[in-house]
Amino acid sequence: MNSGEAVLVTHSLPAGADSTLAAEWEVWPGAGAMPRSELMARAGEIDGLLCMLVDDIDAEFLTTAPRLRVISQMAVGVDNIDLAAATAAGIPVGHTPGVLTETTADTAFALLAAACRRLPEGQRALQEGVVGEWDPGFLLGGDLFDTTLGIVGLGRIGQAVARRGMGFGMRILYSGPRPKAVAPRLEADHVSFDTLMATADHVLITAPLTSATRHLVDAAALARMRDGATLVNVARGGLVDQDALVREAATGRIRAALDVTEPEPLDPGHPLLAMPNVLVVPHLGSASVRTRRAMADMAVANLRAGLAGERLAACANPDIHSRFAD
Repeated sequence: MNSGEAVLVTHSLPAGADSTLAAEWEVWPGAGAMPRSELMARAGEIDGLLCMLVDDIDAEFLTTAPRLRVISQMAVGVDNIDLAAATAAGIPVGHTPGVLTETTADTAFALLAAACRRLPEGQRALQEGVVGEWDPGFLLGGDLFDTTLGIVGLGRIGQAVARRGMGFGMRILYSGPRPKAVAPRLEADHVSFDTLMATADHVLITAPLTSATRHLVDAAALARMRDGATLVNVARGGLVDQDALVREAATGRIRAALDVTEPEPLDPGHPLLAMPNVLVVPHLGSASVRTRRAMADMAVANLRAGLAGERLAACANPDIHSRFAD
């Protein structure tokens, strides 16, 4: 890596990770995400980019960044990056799989338990002063133990969720393009997506967002869910047709807990935020101090490797490594 290389970091890094950046690298000093106009204005000047999932790294940006040699994203998913265009331009794209798996699975189960047992509704009832003496029929919810958990996408996070489900004595189903070799160890049965939606007491989404999976959970899929079932999404908001979810949740037939939405954040007046049977939180899946620091450190390491012409530890377009030195 040469000292004269220009690097842009589109957001301050958490948990003290800014201290690991080279002094000459530019970190966006504003609050929140770097505006698109600012990102585009700097595109032609940079050799390396450390970005976030809120940055739109599309073909338009890439065509205006002739010097760019590496993109490093502080996230697992890279659906905000045009991988095909980056690969065509010879640019490796780093991401941060693995380090956030367990924390995100913890969040998934926290959301599932909170929605299933109607905990947010209980808190609101106390805040509104509508709770009287103990009532054996008040806010009855569902159970986790001895129920069926359906996992949409048995990747790293899906497998971590399955392990937690085993600890709760749950029967595990999963859907995906093909059976997974790890499934027998998780006592997980491969079924079709339609079967999973119709059978599971709780549906937990951990699949990647692609053109094939956008709005995978649509009106028809939601209608298949069992009465009283719970839907949890910790992957990407675009996997769920939110308009369809509004309609289905309004019937009171199912519960939902969302860590991700489309867009993020939802407008405060969005109907999902007013529904007692829907819990929405602002993308907190990996939001622990230790995990966010690990993600930032991995993103910086990927960035440094790309600038040095070395293989990235985690590359979202790995075929491009054939162009790198061993």
